[in-house]
Amino acid sequence: MAKYTREDIIRIVKEEDVEFIRMQFTDIFGMMKNVAITASQLEKALDNQITIDGSSIEGFTRIHESDQYLHPDLDTFVILPWRPQHGKVGRLICDVYNPDGTPFVGDPRGILKRTLKRAADMGYDAFNCGPELEFFLFETDEKGKPTTRTADEAGYFDLAPLDHGANVRREICMTLEKMGFEIEASHHECAVGQHEIDFKYADALTAADNIMTFRMAVKVIAQNHGLHATFMPKPIYGIAGSGMHVNMSLFRNGENVFYDPNGEKKLSKEAYQFIAGALHHVRNITAVTNPLVNSYKRLVPGFEAPCYLAWSASNRSALVRIPAARGKSTRVELRCPDPSCNPYLALALCLTAGLDGIEKQMTPPAEITENIYDMTAKERKAHGIESLPASLEEAVNLMETDPMVREVLGDHTFEQYVAGKRSEWDAYRTRVSQWEVDKYLVIY
Repeated sequence: MAKYTREDIIRIVKEEDVEFIRMQFTDIFGMMKNVAITASQLEKALDNQITIDGSSIEGFTRIHESDQYLHPDLDTFVILPWRPQHGKVGRLICDVYNPDGTPFVGDPRGILKRTLKRAADMGYDAFNCGPELEFFLFETDEKGKPTTRTADEAGYFDLAPLDHGANVRREICMTLEKMGFEIEASHHECAVGQHEIDFKYADALTAADNIMTFRMAVKVIAQNHGLHATFMPKPIYGIAGSGMHVNMSLFRNGENVFYDPNGEKKLSKEAYQFIAGALHHVRNITAVTNPLVNSYKRLVPGFEAPCYLAWSASNRSALVRIPAARGKSTRVELRCPDPSCNPYLALALCLTAGLDGIEKQMTPPAEITENIYDMTAKERKAHGIESLPASLEEAVNLMETDPMVREVLGDHTFEQYVAGKRSEWDAYRTRVSQWEVDKYLVIY
């Protein structure tokens, strides 16, 4: 059921003295973009007449086919609480369309919509996702530039005065609630300066929109406190990195298809098939769920990062975990994604991997109940436990081997994404790092 009509938005903008509206969209690498319009242009925007130059957006279109149109999703309208209260600023999240009225194939939000349509055609009326995003709060220098310093000395669930970010988290939570989020939990994470805020699950499209909004809000509010918030997966050597665990559940006719009161562990056959599909494809979608060179410095043993392909109903060292809740709350948790990913593409690929497992009636490997981090390489091999890719280069190479990934992303986005990530890897591998200078300059 629609939340807002066209008339609702026109009325709210007038009554609330909204002077600017940000028309937001996302590029293929997960960076939020926007065009700001004045309230006088609102009706034009609601008629889908606001254009952008797609050739200026990384991975979108070429110069000779650059005109694209923004089609706002009316249900995403919200007033940004941190902006001035006189001359307020609203936002609308938009889909990107071609001049002929067809959806642009390279629009990440459109890619997720097409994937959800495939699930609907298979009889699934909802794919719910609950993301858990971690981030760091760092001090800034005298020029306002971010550092990797934190005066924080806290660990898991600690309180102030050890937790120096408590007030910032409190303001983030209150701000997000004003924007319609239902905040479930907020706490300090295990590393110094690291935090987590969990918000209620939603259908996958809303969840992806919420992730984009969350990242924007966290950065803005941290900046207002003189801090820098980063979703970089591994900003500091030697301590835990930031993840974005994704909890997923499928529904048919309002019932959670992963739950079976008579099944082993009260899980249905479809749940096991979904797990099998996720494990079968996860190495090939890691370039999207973990998209940065830096992502692979988080995915190493010893820092609570799940880098081994296994599943368990309780074991947090496994890549796929089944939380204890059952009934309508039964869900599959994929623990490898990180918060730098494009959530639209990541959720589209996670869903399709699971659906492929259901369609092909895949069987997952045996559950691993032992702590995988404590296993030797020989023991992991005996259990048939593979590892996630060790670098962005390896992840992109694996991505290119899986026809499913190309099918979900489409030729245009697939090729643009691969080219962009190969360019990123080349820039990294040819750069001389400080570690190399410190290690080799004197002794050689």
